[in-house]
Amino acid sequence: MALPAQKATPSWILRLTVVTVLVGIGSGVSGMLVSLTLHWIEHLAYGYSSGPFLDGLLTPSSTRRVVAVGIAGVIGTLGWWALRRWARPVVSVEASVAGRPMPPVVTLVNAALQIVIVGLGASIGREVAPREVGALIAGWLSERAGLTARERRILVACGAGAGLAAVYDVPLGGAVFAVEVLLAELTLATALPALATAAIAALIAQLVVPAEPIYALPPLTLSPSLLVWSIIVGPIVGLAAVGFVGSTQFAAGHRVRGNWILLAMPLIFLAVGFLSVPFPAILGNGRSLGQVSFDGVTPLIIMAALLVVKAVATTGTIYSGAAGGTLTPSLALGAALGAVIGGAWSLAWPGSPVAAFAFVAAAAFLAASMRAPVTALILVLEFTGQGPALLAPTMIAIAGSVAVGYFFRRRRLNGIA
Repeated sequence: MALPAQKATPSWILRLTVVTVLVGIGSGVSGMLVSLTLHWIEHLAYGYSSGPFLDGLLTPSSTRRVVAVGIAGVIGTLGWWALRRWARPVVSVEASVAGRPMPPVVTLVNAALQIVIVGLGASIGREVAPREVGALIAGWLSERAGLTARERRILVACGAGAGLAAVYDVPLGGAVFAVEVLLAELTLATALPALATAAIAALIAQLVVPAEPIYALPPLTLSPSLLVWSIIVGPIVGLAAVGFVGSTQFAAGHRVRGNWILLAMPLIFLAVGFLSVPFPAILGNGRSLGQVSFDGVTPLIIMAALLVVKAVATTGTIYSGAAGGTLTPSLALGAALGAVIGGAWSLAWPGSPVAAFAFVAAAAFLAASMRAPVTALILVLEFTGQGPALLAPTMIAIAGSVAVGYFFRRRRLNGIA
């Protein structure tokens, strides 16, 4: 039986408005603190004062990179070993949206560990930490305000989306993430608070987060070569995304547990550090590899090697017991795959820069890995600052990649080998 709708009294509207604004403010402040902490750790670890993380990676010696990632392994090992041994279990954002409360201290420590290891160069996404903190703030405020279970569910999802919006300055992407991925419900009741909280959070975070795309690309235009390539490459990218998602899910399901983490995580992190000696762009959350892919000046054989090594490094990091996300690593892997396939394609049919191929493939890979085509498209647009010129080929590639992912997911659900 459906629950009766909440009566729209002035006090109810005022309470929801105040909580929504506070969720946006809290998520924005937490995103700002996450960004400041991450940049401080990166600059301290790699000894550079300005510029993107990739510049910092190329500045110090390879020994310093290995040592920094090794230190990340030690800190992560001790932190997650103690957290999982003596503290309450971590509650994911998805579980909190479903109704489970997030333990404040455990959530904050788990998020802090993620930021520290990514800042030191661990090969994993940082986007989970601000989402967790945003969801924690939203859940706490909802409970204090006495909101209903449905209202709390919506605002927790909005808090997570706002955290994402704040740390990457992607207000629309953060709002759509909350609606499409976490709530899977597009109504006025979900869209309005998602848009409001993400906008407020992004505006607050802009006090320290540059209001500019995180990837530098030239203005891209459509060409017949790119359009035909997008039709062909979509399913190929989707197949690669299915493989990556399968490997990370397997790694997460079989991750090192108990006292074994004391041995496995430092060794795996150290191995990633040594892999960074010839391939520094594999370190961090994927932004460096993404920029290298969009630049389009790296030889195809090196790009192919970076693609494989980054996928292995991220999967190994998850297997070691580290917590973190795969959003930005997925985007980077898609861009690298697009640079490789598109670079080879352009040798036979010129007409578009490598950046255009990388852009289309990044969106298609992210869409298939997240199972969220609209969110992926908007995030890549905001990440790169591109206009609508490549919307048509990107949407075609996304349709092909997501269809492949859906096909394999249906086969698995139906028990077909």
